[in-house]
Amino acid sequence: MDKSFLIFLAIPVFFLMIGIELLYGYLKNKNNYRLNDTITSINIGLLSRFPTILNLGLQGAAFAYAASYLNMKLLPTNSIFTWVFAFFLYDFLYYWMHRFHHEYKFLWATHVVHHHGEDFNLATALRQTSTGFLWKWIFYLPMFIIGVPASVFVTVAGLNLIYQFWVHTEHIGKLGWFEKIFITPSNHRIHHARNPEYIDANYGGVFILWDRMFGTYIEEKDDLKPIYGTAKPLNSWNPLWANIEVFYGMFMDSYHTKKPIDKLKVWFSKTNWRPQDVKKRFPNNAKLNNLYNPDASKKLKAFAFLQFIMLSPLSMSIYFTITVQTFLATSLFGCFILLSCLITSQALSNKDNSLDWELFRSFLVLLVVFGTSYLPIDLIASKIFVAHAMFNLIFVVIVKSIYSRKDNLAY
Repeated sequence: MDKSFLIFLAIPVFFLMIGIELLYGYLKNKNNYRLNDTITSINIGLLSRFPTILNLGLQGAAFAYAASYLNMKLLPTNSIFTWVFAFFLYDFLYYWMHRFHHEYKFLWATHVVHHHGEDFNLATALRQTSTGFLWKWIFYLPMFIIGVPASVFVTVAGLNLIYQFWVHTEHIGKLGWFEKIFITPSNHRIHHARNPEYIDANYGGVFILWDRMFGTYIEEKDDLKPIYGTAKPLNSWNPLWANIEVFYGMFMDSYHTKKPIDKLKVWFSKTNWRPQDVKKRFPNNAKLNNLYNPDASKKLKAFAFLQFIMLSPLSMSIYFTITVQTFLATSLFGCFILLSCLITSQALSNKDNSLDWELFRSFLVLLVVFGTSYLPIDLIASKIFVAHAMFNLIFVVIVKSIYSRKDNLAY
């Protein structure tokens, strides 16, 4: 078991809280949800679980090696002290992991996806990276070396991430003494702000104590509203692009710069550094108050909303039946989820061909399930994916025929 198990168990609670926040916002005339941004956040969150499910990267092997061969066994295995100490230590290491991911570009590339959102609500909390498996685990090796049991590590890691969910809201103000000890909505709003006065602050996961100790704490000002997003806006609903955008930018800057030393420096520099020659040729002209919000037709919004409703059950069906799936089957399910997310992002960008792509994806699902042995139909997830594909085929055909008829009548 890893922390993904706790996260999946918490998903129904997350969606309930999102629904409550959405309803509260409407009732108070303070709604800060947009369909496109919300769906993108949730799709990114769903995709972020698959690298862990598929055991990509070195994390599992590194943790197992440290626990077996580097373990100093400094902690009692059956003691409440170990649990409490591990909880605090994890958050301390999380602070430094999080801070370094904001300070160095190659680390920022795996974290930036969480900050792309230009709305700040509970759905934003679900924008988690799919590339964190590359090197986040390095920061937690000390826990295994000093003897924190794997079960304790998994639990405190999951609880730390679950705690962070509720602080992604604009509807809760300052909380008095609580602000001095814990991460709260107020001080976490500052962490997500891209205002020059707020940037690079408040890195703790549960405790704000580390920021106060190490000089990275900034308090929210009553007269300066946070503006959310990144200094270089993503300007896309594409979850795959969100995860590779900074990697691509580093590659292109490294390719275009003339100085050999800068070609290497690009990858290990501070996040705001770019070679001077590249900066002149390809400037970043982002404006602070611009909001990415392309309008989409009603049919594409309806399609995107239906996918949003169905993708979570699809993902849950994969995770909770993973023990009866082959690695190839789980990988194929993950690819179909990714395709759905990419097609949905096209729909939210008002790309009419997204419905044609969905026809292709749905036929592909049916072909793989009924035409190959890779996804046996007796798998529960296969049945659910087939039902999803059949529903989408019917929906797309009906929608395309209705709008085709309307176009003909208009003509």
